[in-house]
Amino acid sequence: MDRTELADFLRRRREALRPDDVGMPPGQRRRTAGLRREEVATLSGMSTDYYTRLEQRRGPRPSEQMLAAIARGLRLSLDERDHLFRLAGHTAPSRVSRTDHVSPPLMRVLDRLHDTPAQVMSNLGETLVQNRPAQALLGDETGHSGPARSAAYRWFTDPAEQRVYPLADRGRHGRFLVASLRAASASDARATELARLLVAKSAEFAKLWEAHEVAVPVERRKTIVHPSLGEIALDCQVLFTDDLAQVLLVFTATPGTEDAEKLQLLSVVGPELL
Repeated sequence: MDRTELADFLRRRREALRPDDVGMPPGQRRRTAGLRREEVATLSGMSTDYYTRLEQRRGPRPSEQMLAAIARGLRLSLDERDHLFRLAGHTAPSRVSRTDHVSPPLMRVLDRLHDTPAQVMSNLGETLVQNRPAQALLGDETGHSGPARSAAYRWFTDPAEQRVYPLADRGRHGRFLVASLRAASASDARATELARLLVAKSAEFAKLWEAHEVAVPVERRKTIVHPSLGEIALDCQVLFTDDLAQVLLVFTATPGTEDAEKLQLLSVVGPELL
């Protein structure tokens, strides 16, 4: 671990960011070039003290999970992320087998969506980052580990996962999840391994997997069953990265409807309403 170079790199990347780069108001009397340390810490989901010690060449070597969070908080490119890992004495993650680095362009869009549910997902159905309204709508989907990080895995192994959709919509959504995993398996060995695991665990998945569907369209219109507000009819807009490895989902409701009122309530109250 090169503490001096790591501290210098973090400081320079922090100073290169502006508040509007991450969806923050500029504020007044900002004496620090770029973002403040506490702002980067918040964006990275860690304490200000922990992040400060890294910039001051103190503290323990950060774990790979911490480095991934810092890379996301600082909106690093893949090359910058890899450099960060090496400075901290870790091997840079494989760009094929790791998808927890959120695309900076998608993050820039997400940063500007404060009152609209939005989240970034990988081609394996892993929720990589959510804004606060998305957590209020769907719950925190980023805290899972292992195979359960994948929405497809949870859908076919945890009956509670399906309650977020009306009964009439569950069959189509299950087909969509399987088709998406099938498409990902053509270029990602992790998708194939996840499918093998699910075939052994779920007869429903095995039957759908055998159908070899890859062209089930993205669900542009969804009905979400919220535990406190009931059914909410939403439009789902999608924005893919060029390599189709990640997608930004944005949920909106028709203005003037009861669904729009529920969505507005979620953006104000937040996850506490769950």
